[in-house]
Amino acid sequence: MASTEDSMEQSGDQSPARTRSPMLRHTADDAPHTPPRVAVRASSGAVRSRKTTADDSQRRITSLNLRRVATTMLQPEKKLGPPPSAWRSIRSIILASWLNVLLVFIPISWALNFALPDQQTLIFVFAFLAIIPLAKLLAFATDELSMRVGQTLAGLLNATLGNAVELIVAIIALVKCELSIVQSSLVGSILSNLLLVLGMCFFAGGLRFSEQGFGQSAVQLNSSLLTISVIAVLLPGAFHFALSQNTSQDEGTIDQEILKTSHGVAIILLFIYASYLVFQLFSHKALYDDANEDILISKKYDKNPFVLKRHRKNASAHDDGRVTDGILMTSPINTRLSEEGTPLPAEGGPEDVESGHSDEQDEETPQMSVPVCLGLLIVVTVLVAVTAEFLVDSINGLTDTGHIGKEFVGVILLPIVGNAAEHVTAVTVSVKDKLTLSLGVAVGSSIQIALFVIPFIITLGWILGKPLTLLFDPLESVVLFLAVLTVNYCVQDGKSNWLEGMILMCLYLILGVTFWFYPGTDGIFTSC
Repeated sequence: MASTEDSMEQSGDQSPARTRSPMLRHTADDAPHTPPRVAVRASSGAVRSRKTTADDSQRRITSLNLRRVATTMLQPEKKLGPPPSAWRSIRSIILASWLNVLLVFIPISWALNFALPDQQTLIFVFAFLAIIPLAKLLAFATDELSMRVGQTLAGLLNATLGNAVELIVAIIALVKCELSIVQSSLVGSILSNLLLVLGMCFFAGGLRFSEQGFGQSAVQLNSSLLTISVIAVLLPGAFHFALSQNTSQDEGTIDQEILKTSHGVAIILLFIYASYLVFQLFSHKALYDDANEDILISKKYDKNPFVLKRHRKNASAHDDGRVTDGILMTSPINTRLSEEGTPLPAEGGPEDVESGHSDEQDEETPQMSVPVCLGLLIVVTVLVAVTAEFLVDSINGLTDTGHIGKEFVGVILLPIVGNAAEHVTAVTVSVKDKLTLSLGVAVGSSIQIALFVIPFIITLGWILGKPLTLLFDPLESVVLFLAVLTVNYCVQDGKSNWLEGMILMCLYLILGVTFWFYPGTDGIFTSC
């Protein structure tokens, strides 16, 4: 027993932690005791609190970034002046373009449709003429609305509403199950923009400039996008040809397989178009800027052979012995002369604009107020939809006369309806040495139709139960491929001249003659 107590005393001496002074023992006993679970909960709560704080900070940063992006997209590029009154806005609409004189054909076409429904040719002609000024007003309203937002959102608006007329006509034809009209009109819009509009821009600009430069990188990228769209159109034809040689495959089964293939390809094309918008409007928008270093400098003629000269009879000599006959009359305004006697461009005159040195105004004055602009968009869209319905209804009656074919109507005539306003704008700015803008109108519109409108119509037909496929008419597919190939050759050097424009326009005339005599073929789905 004594030995046990001695061992306990020895162990107590060897462990000083157990032998505490009364003060220390009292303090330790009075300290609050925290169980292990409570300590773990407290530490996990602190971790959660720090994590919540970090998440809140991240959300605040994301919210600030989104707010900054929204502000940038809604902030106009230039300072805007005060909006005009409603009366001034209406006056601007009336005087927007000389094409507004064609608006008188809207009630005429409507009256003919209800009063003389058998006169399909007259209905088609007047409805055709009525849609042209509506397309111009739609473009005018889009430009006014784009003026009030940032450059990115403005580009998105122009890309969305740029081919609204073609989209409306295609949707109406799809609903009425005019599948061949849908396909031929969309292919014709691409051909019209690539050959006729671009050719007229090159030709008109080439009459004032020996060579005009544009952004080579952006144009080559656009050519690649057009090539992808052509491949998407050609593949279903090769698919159909390969399977039709196999006698074990039923024709109905082949048609259904082509329809399913078209649906899948259409979704992929829509994804490519969305990526193209992100590339053009966000990540690489400097490529599409007029101030890009990639744009080659335009060259003027040393002696322009296309400018008419006015010679004066009984010419009088100057003090330095030179004669005034043969002076180039550039404009009816008073011409200033330099010390050597040569004419100088007038201040603020056409030469300043053409050379690209015009001073941009710091403030841009809108021609319409926002409510009037939105109202114009709604009214014009409704008028286009109603008039286009009469136009599509009259196509069969027009072609049944035998004087004109349905392929010519779809490929040549219908694209003029939606592209007439764009034709005038593109040619006008090309003369002012703004060829990059002209290419944006012509080639950009073609890309939108090839990568957005066509796959969107295919997808819409899928939803509505209409068997619309990417299997176009064989001649239309081949012509589209040749047109893209020709344009790619013309723009690959980053320069243009009047001869290249003449080549593109003559190719379009060749196609017009071809489709005038081409009767067309029946698609794989003749009815819905």
